[in-house]
Amino acid sequence: MKASSARGPALLVVACTALALGCESGSSGAGSSATGRPGAVPVVASTNVYGDIVRQIGGDRVEVSSIISDPSQDPHSYEAGTQNQLALSRARVVVENGGGYDDFVGRMLRGTKNSSPQVVNAVQVSGKTPAAGQELNEHLWYDVLAMGKLADRIADALAKAAPDDSSAFRRNAEEFRGKLTALQAEEARIKADHGGAAVAVTEPLPLYLTEASGLRNMTPADFSEAVEEGTEVSPGSLRETLDLLTGKRVKALVYNEQTTGPQTEKVKRAAEDHGIPVVPVTETLPAGQDYVGWMTANVHALRRALGT
Repeated sequence: MKASSARGPALLVVACTALALGCESGSSGAGSSATGRPGAVPVVASTNVYGDIVRQIGGDRVEVSSIISDPSQDPHSYEAGTQNQLALSRARVVVENGGGYDDFVGRMLRGTKNSSPQVVNAVQVSGKTPAAGQELNEHLWYDVLAMGKLADRIADALAKAAPDDSSAFRRNAEEFRGKLTALQAEEARIKADHGGAAVAVTEPLPLYLTEASGLRNMTPADFSEAVEEGTEVSPGSLRETLDLLTGKRVKALVYNEQTTGPQTEKVKRAAEDHGIPVVPVTETLPAGQDYVGWMTANVHALRRALGT
């Protein structure tokens, strides 16, 4: 979702009872809390993707509340609630994506009058800026290198909140980045074997992954942008996208399962009917998985779809 997206205003405040601040230890699911030891640093993450990364770096020294986590929930239309605001009022560290994806975090934080938390913005940490005349792809968690930078920034923020545990935070961040190095090697392997292969996507969500893997996105820009914005796809754009599949001009379709509609379903059926592998992806972390395992599964699924 772009910063200027029409969906942005939908991220407003409504009751959301799913967030239970006393959920079981170790959970970082949306609307959930990972309870650490007494005196643990309270952290709020906009999604369970970032919540899991915080948990891996903070361990039992953090108590993490993730606002969005349900894999069936479209984050673009999420409506944060009063329990989320309560968690934000207590947070000492807040992790958000930025780039217009989760603007509700800043609005709610201002409403709490909590002026003390350190706010870690993934887009700012990444240093990414849009190319001239283009919009930034804000789906940073599909960029492994950016998540390595984010891990270090989270460790720094936690170290400021709990100086006595700073060495543990930085050690955990280093270990996390080591896992990401292995993941980058998997992307490089796809690039070596399939660099230049054409793929289609339903929206920009996985583009950092496909680009790192050396693949070419052939989807008409106005198709994926319309899907991302929740606006009507033009007949011409839909026809162009379908032609990629019916003409077998792409090796795979990478399909966002969390933002679907009649046009994307039609595209998916066309891929299946013409033997084009469909690689499903999501915006939030599936239940029972951690970030590295989830991204590794995505990379492996993409590799299988390409034929090896």
